[in-house]
Amino acid sequence: QVQLVESGGGLVQPGGSLRLSCKASGILFSINTMGWYRQAPGKQRELVATITNGGSTNYADSAKGRFTISKDNAKNTVYLQMNSLKPGDTAIYSCNRRQQLRDYWGQGTQVTVSS
Repeated sequence: QVQLVESGGGLVQPGGSLRLSCKASGILFSINTMGWYRQAPGKQRELVATITNGGSTNYADSAKGRFTISKDNAKNTVYLQMNSLKPGDTAIYSCNRRQQLRDYWGQGTQVTVSS
């Protein structure tokens, strides 16, 4: 089993920044992809960004140029640096880890962008 614990969400004004963290624990395999997804009220969950064990990254168009995904292998932690936040970024952000053809999810952290 894999456990994912997110932190770093909160309330921020438009134009502000937040850094989300997701720490993985449990039975972890070296070949994996970790990522962040978000779900706004009334909308489907959507990809934000992913990063492979080799460091390759993928971003949603809405995240390109504003968000940066990174990881610390020694800490089994993935980060999402979010800059220039907009009200449209308001959502529950969930961490995902894919390994051995299985998906694991964190509990989610609320990000609210509002003045």
